[in-house]
Amino acid sequence: SSHEHKLNFKKSKEVCLNYIQDAMLQKQWKRAAEFLTFYIESLEKDFSTAYMGPSEMIWRIGTEILCHHSHSSMKQFNSFIEQMKTLGVKRYLKVCLEHAFHLLCNGLIDEAYQNLSLAESWRFGEQTAIQDREMKLIQAYRGLLDYCSWSKQKNILLEHGQNGFEDLSVEREMHSCFRKAAVNLKEIIKVPGVWDLFVKCYVDLLEYYGDHNEACQVLNEYAYNSKFPANPNAHVYLYQFLKRHGESKKSLISALKILHDIVPSHELMIDFNTMLQKSKKRKKRQLGLEVIFAALDYAGWKENVKAWSCLARQVKQIVISEKHLDWIKQEWNSRKDWWPAFHFSRYLAKRNWQENESLSYEKALVAGILLGKDCKYFKYVSHQGCKAQVKRFRILKKFVNKHNPVYLRISG
Repeated sequence: SSHEHKLNFKKSKEVCLNYIQDAMLQKQWKRAAEFLTFYIESLEKDFSTAYMGPSEMIWRIGTEILCHHSHSSMKQFNSFIEQMKTLGVKRYLKVCLEHAFHLLCNGLIDEAYQNLSLAESWRFGEQTAIQDREMKLIQAYRGLLDYCSWSKQKNILLEHGQNGFEDLSVEREMHSCFRKAAVNLKEIIKVPGVWDLFVKCYVDLLEYYGDHNEACQVLNEYAYNSKFPANPNAHVYLYQFLKRHGESKKSLISALKILHDIVPSHELMIDFNTMLQKSKKRKKRQLGLEVIFAALDYAGWKENVKAWSCLARQVKQIVISEKHLDWIKQEWNSRKDWWPAFHFSRYLAKRNWQENESLSYEKALVAGILLGKDCKYFKYVSHQGCKAQVKRFRILKKFVNKHNPVYLRISG
């Protein structure tokens, strides 16, 4: 019966799709391509009146197979994508974008640019307005390629300038690329989202032409506009810009404070801690201690000599002055149950000593203050250092023994 035929057809399609999925997961691209061919042929024989809407599935699966199949060529990929563009106007711009990405990945920059230009001129009634977001992406990526052309022309001009030559045609081409890139990049970064690459390129354009105020405004908007998602890179770019242009330490600290709140393990926390330690304000120095302790909570920092050096230096200063021991105690209270095993085991002491003497010295100083002179890490490293007749380890041992009462005060 007709009903039974539809049920069997539906089941066979589902089975075929499962076979395709299984083949793709096992990276059997030839087998996947064969099953996809069967699937497409079965759809052509489907006489049911219900709309199946398989075009996106075929596009996604077919693209993946062609990207990995050993016998596929760029010509075949282009032919397949062009067919996919005609299967549904709702996905036309998305397919164009993916096509451009594939061309770029294969080094075909001019072809990608042409593809994006054609997509930008596409119009299809109401669909044009509905796909406004995709159209903005098309324009943005075209702007990105204009930026690449601008950068290339700039390098040529700089090389000529060093040799004492001037090339007006290169300069004109460069300014033309700048105008086209700036217009499209400026538009996309108005839309709330994560636009790191586009923002960096636009700021680079503005900085080159001396428009520092506009560049700063763009970066501030990108970092602080509540409509945009929280993005650590936005604050990194702002900090780097402010540092390049010699802005005040207050501005730099402000930018890094938010970065610390979002990603306490970011590599710029070394810079942040250094600036805070140099401050005359007590609250900022305390924040500096908090920042470096927080960074060392993460495994990626376990063997960072700079980080341990920053912590050792500040802890040593506090111990010698005997002021603000409560700062250390406050940070240590939430860590004393797990830091000893995480950072100060005898195994780590042995490994650190063998691999990096400077690291073991800084950690031993911190371990001796936080856990006292009987700490396994401190005892092993100081013993090895004294055995090797390294002067600074003898001084380290005397310092920790002298200030061992501090450990008792910190430990409570």
